Amino acid sequence: MNLHIPFMIPLLTFITLFFLVVNKRIRKPGKLPPGPRKLPIIGNLPHRSLQKLSQTHGDLMFLQLGFTPLLVISSADKARDIFKNHDLAFSGRPTLYSFAKTCYNLSCVSTAPYGAYWREGRRIIVLEMMTTKRVESFHHIRAEEVGRMVDFISGAAPDPVDLSSAVFALSNNVVSRAAFGAAGDGGAGKGRSFKEIFGEAQSLAGEFNVADYFPGLGWVNRVNGVDRRIAENRRDLDGFFERVIGEHRDQTTADSGEGDIIDVLLRVQKESELTDDQLKAILLDVFVAGTDTSAATIVWTMTELIRNPTVKRKAQREVREIAKSKPMVDESDLPKLTYLKQVIKESFRLHPPAPLMIPRETTEPCAIDGGMYHIPAKTRVFFNVAAMSADPAAWENPRKFSPERFEESEVDFRGKHFELLPFGAGRRGCPGINFSIPVVELAVANLLFRFDWKLPEGISAEEVDMNESLGIVMHKKTPLCLIATSVNN
Repeated sequence: MNLHIPFMIPLLTFITLFFLVVNKRIRKPGKLPPGPRKLPIIGNLPHRSLQKLSQTHGDLMFLQLGFTPLLVISSADKARDIFKNHDLAFSGRPTLYSFAKTCYNLSCVSTAPYGAYWREGRRIIVLEMMTTKRVESFHHIRAEEVGRMVDFISGAAPDPVDLSSAVFALSNNVVSRAAFGAAGDGGAGKGRSFKEIFGEAQSLAGEFNVADYFPGLGWVNRVNGVDRRIAENRRDLDGFFERVIGEHRDQTTADSGEGDIIDVLLRVQKESELTDDQLKAILLDVFVAGTDTSAATIVWTMTELIRNPTVKRKAQREVREIAKSKPMVDESDLPKLTYLKQVIKESFRLHPPAPLMIPRETTEPCAIDGGMYHIPAKTRVFFNVAAMSADPAAWENPRKFSPERFEESEVDFRGKHFELLPFGAGRRGCPGINFSIPVVELAVANLLFRFDWKLPEGISAEEVDMNESLGIVMHKKTPLCLIATSVNN
């Protein structure tokens, strides 16, 4: 790999300089938003870096990454204008290199271009797979898997438990059982586990890819090993999905509309032109939305609670009062847990699962901000929801973890309040929100109900590592390891 670096640096430098010369000859149609006067940026786009740039250049910031124009929105007011007045023009998706290959030629609803297929795929998810009735039908799965997680943690005492791994297993098992009726790898058999396959797909999606910003340089991925990794990951995903789909083909539940999510998709396939690859792509969407975001949110919530013991004690008192005399918190208790819901809202505010969301792309030229700025078609768009939820104009003392800020506030996270958008908004808002929230609330409630928590010996609250991993979904970089003491309630 390192042998190619001396060759790549002058090549990218030449392309960058060539772009600057050519770009100066292109007349910009109308005024663009302000942005840094720098060479095209090559590398990752951490949301914290974009947030710092926006503090200098404004809530609407225009950048140039290689040959790709890019708009960054960093305030609730600017997001509100776009979602309310220009949502259709901002509903495209860029054709990203890894997405196109991993997501079955952009057949995942989350990555599909705006159009007839996207509308049909979203309709299937919203009206067939994620209805209130169907999500409620999975309540026994959520209860059983939370119980399994509690038993695992109890068995680990008095040693520290890797809560990050335990929570990922919980989320993966819930999604796996809801999707194809089996926990864990669903009978994945030999080879890499589904966790490894899924993790590699996420890594490929979140990594910088030179072909996304310099058209014509896709061949670089043959040299640097990315094409090989994508091919291996696609092969493993195919093998896994084909195995579990094949096990469902002859089941009678596919005709009745009952059963798990694969049964639903097989029934829909009989009634439509849904291909096997599109079916697999929609399943991949379910795993991304249901596993990764839920796990990340639970871990960040527990991380903030261990760093804020007063908040933790208050949340525990509420949970233990509501569920007293029960062995576990059940879903009927959740509507009564007012403070716990505030805790989770505050966790979403400080740690939105996808701080830049999946990038959008303008489908046509449009004028935004009262016509002040003209945005060309094919502009890649990032909504920096992490910056919006930490904006001092919208939040008092925004860096502080303070669930009490929601006591008298109607702000919610379902896409209507633009200062808090962990699941996005508009046409491209996440359709799986009703699937994820019960898992998060039930897991956190029972972790607080069944255990007292403390940090391992020698680690203070101030020393807890809060670094974030790079990727579309923002996980805690280092695992959260805590000591749990069982409590008899």
